[in-house]
Parts: sequence; structure tokens; C-alpha cells
Amino acid sequence: MDFQVGTLKARKSYLQTLIADSLTIFWGDWLELRVRIAQVAASGLVSPLIYILAFGLGLGSSLPKPAVGDSYLEFILPGMAALSSMTISFGGTTFSICGDRLFAKTFEELLLVPVHPLALHLGKMLAGVVRGLMTSAAVVLVAAIFTGKVWSFLNPLFWLLLVLNCAVFAGLGVIVGLKVRSLESVGLVNNFLIVPMSFLGATFFEPETLPGFLKVVVYLLPLTYTSIGLRAAAYLPLSQFPWYSIFVLVTVAIALSLYGAYLFSHQQD
Repeated sequence: MDFQVGTLKARKSYLQTLIADSLTIFWGDWLELRVRIAQVAASGLVSPLIYILAFGLGLGSSLPKPAVGDSYLEFILPGMAALSSMTISFGGTTFSICGDRLFAKTFEELLLVPVHPLALHLGKMLAGVVRGLMTSAAVVLVAAIFTGKVWSFLNPLFWLLLVLNCAVFAGLGVIVGLKVRSLESVGLVNNFLIVPMSFLGATFFEPETLPGFLKVVVYLLPLTYTSIGLRAAAYLPLSQFPWYSIFVLVTVAIALSLYGAYLFSHQQD
């Protein structure tokens, strides 16, 4: 019994230390991020607004009513929130780490901090989550104005999915930031992974309408589960919500965190 109590106390102490260290790493990034809140929030609005105007209001007016939402504009708005959170979470995290590693040359100091590698990853990931949520909030505000369905975009399930989506792509951004050797490499990852996912991640279409092979490809992308889940959270009753989307996003976020911690523990900058 004493051994079990001691083990539980040790695990609790480890978890508390991990959380505290993660928040410390996050706080360092937040001190830089807080002076650019408006810039960060606005930076991810450009593409979604263009898509809303071109596809939602332009092309969408000639399309039939979709399976989810009262119009094609309503159909793509949750996807735009997912898209903006992905882009800023990934890009902001990647360039922040690359800037410290390749230009400011301050990343070595971070590696010398006596904290667990997982705390380093989680701290950097949390900063990316905050970046993504700032932009998502701006997109959600636009969506609420266009549709008038305020509660559809403010319910807790909708924001839970956005947080998980930010965690997935911020975690991916940490990994890319640790592995690339130049900003050109970041551009390649963005062009061959993030940009295709922007269009193939169920942001503009329903995956069930695709042929078999393409459907498999689309369901391999984490953004697909976010887009599907956000639409269901915004427009469908709770009984029709795809709970598997949360499971997939949590699983991917944990896997990326473990791999990111491994990279931090073996980083040689």
C-alpha cells in the first residue's frame, strides 16, 4: 500500500512539474506574441475572406443546398475556421522555431533549460495553439456576422475541435521547425502538405461524394476530421455529431507530441 501511495505521489509530482515547465516555455513565447495580437489575428483572415467571397457568395449562389447548412456559404464557414487555425498554428510555430534556430541563434539556450523534452514541445505547441485560436476567433466572428447563427459558432464542442486542430498543426509545426535546415525547406513543406490539405481537407466539399480512392486520401488528413466535426457542431443535433473526429485529433496530437519530445531530446543545435 505504501509503495502504491508513493508511486501515485511521484506521478502527480511529475505531472505537476511537466505542466509548470510547459507553461514556463509558453510564457516566454507569449511575452513576444502579446504585442502582436492584432497582427496575428488579422494575418489569417485574408485567405478565408477571399474564399468566402469567391466560393461562398460567388460560386455558392449557383449551387444547390448542401447536406449540412442552409447554403453553400454556411457549409464552408466551419471549414474556413479550420483552415485558418491550421495555417496560423503551423506557420507561426514553424517560423518561430526556425527564426530562433537559424537566425537569432538563441535556440541553444532553450535546449540548455533543465526541463523535460516533452515540456519543451508542449510549451511551443501551446504558443501555436494560442496563435491559431486568435485567428480562428476572427474568422468565427465573420461567420457569425454572415449567418446570424451566433450560438452555432460559440458552442463548446465547436471550440474544443478548434483547440485540438490547433494542437495538431502546432505540434506538426514544432517538428518541422526542428528538422528543417533552411526557410526554403519550410516553403516546400507548406507547398506539398499544408496547401494541398487546405483544399482536400473537406473544407469545400463533403468527403462522401468522392470516389473510393480519393475518399481514402481525404480521410488520411487530420483537417478532414476537423472540418466534418465543426460542421456537425455548428449545424447538426448532438446525436449526429461524429465523435470519432475528436478521438482522431487527440490521437494525432499525442503522437506528434511524443515525436516532438523525442526530437527535442536529440536536438544538436
